[in-house]
Amino acid sequence: MKKLQIKDLCEYRFLSKLEFAPAGKHAAFVVSKANWDENGYDNNIYLLDASTEEIRQLTFAGDAKSFIWLNDSELAFPCIREKADKERTQKGEKLSAFYKINIHGGEAQPWFKVPYTVEGYKKLNDNEMVLRILYKPGEPDFETLDEAGKKEAYKEIEEAKLYEVLDEIPFWGNGRGFTNKKRRRLYIYDIVSKKATAFTSESMDTEDFNVKDGKILYFGHDFKEKREQVSGIWLYDSKSAKTETILAETDWRVGFADFHPAGILMKGTQGKKTGLAENHALFIISNSEVKPLADPDESMGTFTNSDSRLGGGTAFKVMENGEVYYTAAVHVQNALRKVNNDGSVHTLYQHQDAIDGFDIHGDKIICFGLGDTTLHELSVLEGGKLRKISDFNGKFLSEISLTKPEYLEAKGERDSVQGFVLKPVDFDPNKKYPAVLNIHGGPKTAFGDTYFHEMHLWAAEGWFAIFCNPWGSDGRGSKFADLRGQYGTVDYNDLMTFCDKALETYPQIDKEKMAVTGGSYGGFMTNWMIGHTDRFKCAASLRSISNWISKFGTTDIGYYFNADQMASTPWKDCDKMWWHSPLKYADKCKTPTLFLHSDEDFRCWIPEALQMFTALKYHGVDSRLCMFKGENHELSRSGKPKARVRRLTEIIEWFRKYLN
Repeated sequence: MKKLQIKDLCEYRFLSKLEFAPAGKHAAFVVSKANWDENGYDNNIYLLDASTEEIRQLTFAGDAKSFIWLNDSELAFPCIREKADKERTQKGEKLSAFYKINIHGGEAQPWFKVPYTVEGYKKLNDNEMVLRILYKPGEPDFETLDEAGKKEAYKEIEEAKLYEVLDEIPFWGNGRGFTNKKRRRLYIYDIVSKKATAFTSESMDTEDFNVKDGKILYFGHDFKEKREQVSGIWLYDSKSAKTETILAETDWRVGFADFHPAGILMKGTQGKKTGLAENHALFIISNSEVKPLADPDESMGTFTNSDSRLGGGTAFKVMENGEVYYTAAVHVQNALRKVNNDGSVHTLYQHQDAIDGFDIHGDKIICFGLGDTTLHELSVLEGGKLRKISDFNGKFLSEISLTKPEYLEAKGERDSVQGFVLKPVDFDPNKKYPAVLNIHGGPKTAFGDTYFHEMHLWAAEGWFAIFCNPWGSDGRGSKFADLRGQYGTVDYNDLMTFCDKALETYPQIDKEKMAVTGGSYGGFMTNWMIGHTDRFKCAASLRSISNWISKFGTTDIGYYFNADQMASTPWKDCDKMWWHSPLKYADKCKTPTLFLHSDEDFRCWIPEALQMFTALKYHGVDSRLCMFKGENHELSRSGKPKARVRRLTEIIEWFRKYLN
């Protein structure tokens, strides 16, 4: 058996976008794999025969990231294939092209093009589509320009790259670049007349939408100058061209809205108890009244963490009969729940294996997910158990030596701390081994024992991997997730307690050779730890936070997230924000630290790493910073393959330097 290698990440097949055809005879899904030479990912649509459970590949060009069913025989998907179209987009022209393909045979055929960047699309009827388009006032409309006009427009686009005007917040978004004045606007596109008609305003940013019987239900935020953390819900009738307000933008944060037999179903919260950490509940809106349906106090539509997913899938779904299905992280396990029309919540599945995406037709539930030592496969859920029906990753994994995470629990400051220890490959109980403490992001996310490429690499290197869910994590209700104004206190103590428990339980861990790493919140905590303890031989701080004051004014979420999570602002209580900032304690640090950060990470902007790196260098601590160009906050999960491989190489080489 071979040991796992860094670049083995490029051999993984990732599943996403699973959906039944209308009649349920077939289902389609996307399979993605890294393309090393192109430094990207090949994405193709596959087809499942629901009765025979046979699977076959439908597209082969590698450019089908998503799709919709037009009917039981046809799929539509967006991609740019023609050379002339690619050249137009390279010049800065907005363009989206759609293709149709028949599942019974034949090549994909061009369907229609629009002179816009389409970020969401659904069928309204046989001749019309609803498109969510990235819109900015004043941008050239190439559809109306002659050749001379297009040349002038290209020139203006090139000149506009020299400057950026900001007059609202947030002015940029992670993975989206500068967003100032940009809105995700809804249009109805007539395929026959080739005419697109907007029905939301220039200032409305639409978060999502659903379509039924000629009506379009959408939620979002209409704002100027400053985006608040509230949403409204509206219903647009395409026949009468009238818009009805379902929920005014007052104090609700809406996470989802869909049609329901009793009215409109909303997943949302007012955040009155635990702020941004408060779990959404389910409500029915009817006759302008918001009525509670169910409040299971869990993050509906979530699952335990992994770096071995790509593309996403359905994790929350409302059925025609009003039943609601959703996934959730539950302690260190994963669940699929059903909510009946009376508000009762039923568990259909709960296990350490994650359901990353699912769909339902009749009494058949199909899904895909990760196990402790298994990657994405398609499964059927029967009697609370998963029956695997695909083998995309089996051959590769059969040749790799992997160890299974072992559950461990410690008594924390306020509650138990749940987590896992992953032993080194070829573990010998008579030997001593280094260990790496890995801290998750969020902080409202959760580790389970789902497959984690990074931590299986630690095990392959001959190191223990230690990971847990301290106070502030997801999976245990809103109260447990509430870390407002407490960063670096109870959570830090929980992590240290879990480390002590791991050392007690596994005497093979060499306490003199321990490393710590983490990204985002985990990067904050790594920075915090090196200023508060010398127990770690080295550290790797990833997409981190070092200064809550600077992060407040420079990131896409800082102006509201920092205010909520620090329970202060730079003007309300600057001293408190500074007290919780790792940079304050950098002069106490002695731990050699590697910093990894992406230059387009606007969630935790790169000055956070630069400040901490500079402070350590100033105080004579061995440190190194690797900046990834063109990557963002999602580098470890969906970054370009070569960047992901270099990231892991940097971490492993840094740890080898101090642990081996």
